[in-house]
This record gives sequence, structure tokens and C-alpha cells, in this order.
Amino acid sequence: MLPFYKNASQNSPFKAPIVKCEESNDTNQLVTTRNIQSAAANPDEKCKFGSLRYYTLCGVGGSLSCGATHLFVVPLDLVKCRLQVNPDKYRNLINGFRVTILEEGVRGLAKGWAPTTWGYSIQGFFRFGLYEAAKVYYAKFLGEEKAYMWRTGLYLAASASGEFIADIALAPFEAVKVKMQTSEGYANTMREAVPKMYAEEGINAFYKGLVPLWMRQIPYTMMKFTCFERTLEALYKYIVPKPREECTKGEQLIITYSAGYIAGVCCAIVSHPADVVISKLNQTKGSSAIEVAIKLGFGGIWQALGPRIVMIGTLAAFQWFIYDGVKVALQIPRQPPMEMPASLKVKSAAL
Repeated sequence: MLPFYKNASQNSPFKAPIVKCEESNDTNQLVTTRNIQSAAANPDEKCKFGSLRYYTLCGVGGSLSCGATHLFVVPLDLVKCRLQVNPDKYRNLINGFRVTILEEGVRGLAKGWAPTTWGYSIQGFFRFGLYEAAKVYYAKFLGEEKAYMWRTGLYLAASASGEFIADIALAPFEAVKVKMQTSEGYANTMREAVPKMYAEEGINAFYKGLVPLWMRQIPYTMMKFTCFERTLEALYKYIVPKPREECTKGEQLIITYSAGYIAGVCCAIVSHPADVVISKLNQTKGSSAIEVAIKLGFGGIWQALGPRIVMIGTLAAFQWFIYDGVKVALQIPRQPPMEMPASLKVKSAAL
């Protein structure tokens, strides 16, 4: 059963076999924390589930997974953005790579790597750390049975909450990245682009894309986390021939990668129109997101969907793989898929 953190409350549905109690310095109340049974983690983990350290380390794992994967796909992201804003010049993915290399050399494919790495590392910290915290808090609020019955809504709410804050941190870096990648000859480095953008439009240059960023990233993250959680649950229930606790560490990570790729494809489709608007918005001065969307039209907002599916599917799969791997390496408790609470099983059997 998915373990939940208890803090002076008996209606939280997380459960695990090992229970440790300690006194909180802040509230002088007993805080019950539960370690998670997992074949891939040390059963004597010192990082207690639901503690501040647990959420912080989850944030570190999210930072490493998002920063590293986004850095890896910078060339693909650059060409994808250029396909979205200038389809006449960059006709398709292969042509986009060829034109970029001819005009800027191979180094041109790395343009925007600095704001990409910094921005998505910071975003990943808040996205994963706050998701884990919100998921536990909402589950505790709902109680064990409702948390299981409404788990899809729980995942959606927790991921939306974390991403809302994460995008505020990401927005300035995303604006700089897109400006560098889509405005020819504008700037070659982040240090060159930031003061130039501020001189032209002030602080608005870095946050004018925040609302469309929310429109892209919140549905994206809601789909990413929810689809991942439910896909992982389905894989262990219907596909994997043995219980999760009997799977090796490597087998669990492969299953995590598979669930992550499926989730990535789904969230790429859901968030693509807003992604196109953001790319065009940061290229054009003085335009609003609505004006850009109207100008693009229905066909325009789906420009370059194929490359983005490839990019986001691969990206999401490796993010979950790295995130889960970091949990293993740092001996952070790893949550198994949620199962029906014993109380609900009794009620179902009585019907």
C-alpha cells in the first residue's frame, strides 16, 4: 500500500511495515514517520518519509533529473522552437538541423544551454519536492479510503500545486532561452541576453510569458505525474509477472522508464499549443499570448508536434529514471504504487 506520512493524525492512508516515533522540536508532539518497504532501498534508511529532509532530497533528485535531461536535448529543443516560429525557413526537423549547422556551426546547436540548465534545474527542485509534499498533505487531509478512491484527482491537484510555484522560478530563464534561440543574432550567451532584454522591456521581458507558461506547464505536469502514477500502477498490476517487492532494482528502474515514456507522450500532446505560443511570444515584442494564438490559428499551434513528442517522451522517461535512480542512490524512501486499503477491501467483500 502507498505509505503516507502521519503527523499527529490517524486518518492518513500511507502505510509501511516499519514504524519509528520521535518527538518534534517545534510542536513537542509525537510525530510518527514510516519508512517504505522497497526492494531497491536500504531498509535501514535514515531519511524518514515525510520529513523536511525527505522533501529536500526529492527536490534535489528532481533538480538533477530535469536539469540534466533538458541540457541533453538542447539541440532538439532549439530546432523545435525554430520550426514553431519560422516554418518557412526551417521546414522539418532534419532541415532545421542542417540549416542551423550551416549558418552557425555545430556550436550553434548548443545555443541557450545556460538558461535551460539553470531554469529547469530550479524548476525541477520545486516541481518534484512540492509534488511529494502536496501529495502527502492532500492524502492526509482526505483520509486513507478517499485518498485511494480519488487518487487520480489527488495526483492532479498535487502536481498542479507544485508546478504553479515551479514555473514562477522557471519563467525568466525560459524567456531568455527562447529569445536566444529564436531571434537570429540577438545574443550568444545568457550574460549577453539578460541585460539586453531588460534594457528593451524591463522586468516584463522575463515574466510576460508566465501565464502561457502556466498554460503549458501545469497541464503538462498534471498529465506527466498522473499518467505516470496510474501507468506504473497498471504495469505492476497487469504486465509485470511478479510483485514489485520481488523485482530487482534494475527491473524497477526499467518499469519506471517505461511508465515515464508513456506519460511523456501524453503530456507533450496536451501542452503543445501553449508551447508554440510561448515560442512565438518571446520572439515578438509587444504581443500578448491571445494575439499570438489568434495569429497562429488552429493549424499553427500544432506546428512541430512530432519533434516535441520525441523530445518530451524521451525527456520524461529519463527524468523519472534519473529521479528514481537518485532516490536509490541517496537511500530515499520510494513509494510503491497505491493499493486498496484493508478497510475498503473489507467493505467491498461485505457488499
